[in-house]
Formats: sequence, structure tokens, C-alpha cells
Amino acid sequence: MTDTLAAPPKTKSQALRSYDVADFPALTGLEEEWRFTPLKRLRGLAAAGSPAGRAAPAIGYTDLPDGVTVSTVDKGDPRIGSVLVPFDRISALAYGGFAEAALVTVAAEAVLARPAVVRITGDGTETPSFGHTFIEVGRFAEATLVVEQTGSVTLADNVEVTVADGAKLTLITVADWTPDSVQAQHLKVKLGRDAKVTHIQVSLGGDLVRQFTSVEYTGRGGEAELYGLYFADAGQHLEHRQLVDHSVPDCRSYVGYRGALQGDGAHTVWVGDVLIQVQATGTDTYEINRNLVLSDGARADSVPNLEIETGEVAGAGHASTTGRFDDEQLFYLMSRGIPEGEARKLVVRGFFAELVNKIPVEELRERLGDAIEARLQKAGT
Repeated sequence: MTDTLAAPPKTKSQALRSYDVADFPALTGLEEEWRFTPLKRLRGLAAAGSPAGRAAPAIGYTDLPDGVTVSTVDKGDPRIGSVLVPFDRISALAYGGFAEAALVTVAAEAVLARPAVVRITGDGTETPSFGHTFIEVGRFAEATLVVEQTGSVTLADNVEVTVADGAKLTLITVADWTPDSVQAQHLKVKLGRDAKVTHIQVSLGGDLVRQFTSVEYTGRGGEAELYGLYFADAGQHLEHRQLVDHSVPDCRSYVGYRGALQGDGAHTVWVGDVLIQVQATGTDTYEINRNLVLSDGARADSVPNLEIETGEVAGAGHASTTGRFDDEQLFYLMSRGIPEGEARKLVVRGFFAELVNKIPVEELRERLGDAIEARLQKAGT
């Protein structure tokens, strides 16, 4: 058991990691990692013990490209837990609560001809559910994988992603839950030598969605690009956290998240942690978060953190901006005869365009554009 009176870790690399929920003290909301999260809205996911949960949301797929398989495995599979060791209470609760894990495998040296799409669908919020997904990309493979999350849930889940030496993965995750849903997720990526992951995280639905993404390097030349797009409406709480742990020399990371929010009680949180350990010489990293506040009553919290233990880095920096519409942009568009309401929509579309265009799936890009348009139309922006 953990000594709850022990001094807090001095660095992120020293944070407690355990598969056992009993090793983590009960949450109070005073913890640095949880101070932005409204614990009362987690519907028991932060409660003591491990309540009996319903089955994990169903995973579905159709017409997978050659080189991809989807199956289920139990906890005894040696891959489970090989990437992710929980370092918060709810992640440990999810690890102890799931029965079977969804396994998505991309064969070694496979180059997918088109994106693979899997759908995770929830069927109720009454009882907490616990999920686990393991994504395995073999050596020198190249793949684009879309994971769509829909339906209604009260869900704690973990996602393990391993990208082997020389492989390249573009992973798009879409949280488009029903308005009554709650999710707390930890997604961890382990990169091999000269491996690359591009993760594009889209968060639109749900009442409260808290997603934590972490990255671990195991060989030189690893690259991680983490992008996020989120749009919070009235009453929604969307929270995104990252930990990029540079523990290997000559690796690269880039984090770029953009969010918009509108309506009374809309709340977004972005916390980006980048750790460059003493042995990680030659690291090149940058993180930036931009937020666009569209109405009164909305609040965006943005906290970039950079922890550097060596002076021998190729580059390291961070930035954060939060603001309302750019009056100069609006004035320019309106001076060209565009009505104010339409001009505001164009500004928001332009704000998100860079990230939307990074999604290599046309049908998904169009759906996201339509979803953003619908929210703006709803608010009369």
C-alpha cells in the first residue's frame, strides 16, 4: 500500500504507478492532477473500491483492410499491461474492472491501402463500465486507424498503443458520446526506434470527458505528433492532458491542441506536460494550445509545463493563448460585405481548419465540419 503521507514526487518520472486501485488514495479534488475536474460529475468512477461494472462498450467494424485484425483477449494475455501502468486512481480502477480487452493488430510490414475504422458503442449510463483496448502495430508497418466512440456511457477505460521499430501510425480518436455520457480515459503510446505516431484526438460529445494521453520512447529517432480538436457547448466539461516523457536521446515531439467553447458553464481544460530526462540529449519538442471563447459564461483553463533535466537539447518550447474573436479579422470580412454572423462562422472554421485538414479521411473531415457548423448554428454565432 502507498504511504499517503509521503512527499509528492519532485518530477513526473517519479509519479506512483500501480495496477492496484488500493495503492491510490481516495480523490478529494485538491490534488494537482484533479483540481480542474468536477469529481461529483464522475458518477462513482472516483469512488472508493471497485464497484461491479457493466460490460465494456461493444466494439464493431466492417470491411477491414488487409493486414488488420480485430479480436478480444483476456487479462492473461502478456501484452496487456506491457505498455500502460496506471498512474492515477481511475485508470487503475479501469484496469481492475475490465474482463476482456479489444485487440487491434496491424501486421508487420503491412502498408494499409485505406484507413481501418473501429467503433466503440456504449449502451447506458446507469452503471459504470470499464474498458481496455490494445493497439499493436508491427515493425515497418504503415497504418491509419480511426476509433469512433459513440452512444451513452459512464466509462473508465485504458488504451495501450505499441508502435514497433520503423512503423508509422496515424491514430484518430473521436469522442462523440451522447450528452449524458461520462468518460475518463488514459491512452498511452510506446514508440520503438525510428517509429512515428500521429494522434489526432477529437472531442465533441459527452457531459464530462477527461482524456489523458502519454507517450514513452524506447529507441532513438522516435517521433510523436499529438493534435487535438475540441468544442464544448453549454454545461460540457472537456479535459485533455498529455505527458510526453523523453527518456531516450534524439527523439521528437509536437503537441498542438485547439478548442472552442460557447454557452453558460462550458469548460475546457488543457494541461500539457513534457518531461526531458537527463539522458534524453538531442530532444526536439514544442507544445501549443489555443482556445477561442465564443460567449460569456464559458471558461478555458490552459497549462503548458516543460520540465528539462539536461541542457543538451535541439529545441524545447511551449505556448498558450486564450481569447475571443479577432476584431480585425471580423472587420476585414465585414468590410468585404460579409454579414457579421457569417463572418464569425468563417473565423471559427479557419481556426479549426489546420487540424481538420490533418485528418486523412475525407468522410470524417466532412462530418466534423458539419458538426462544428451545427454548433455554431445552434448558438446563432
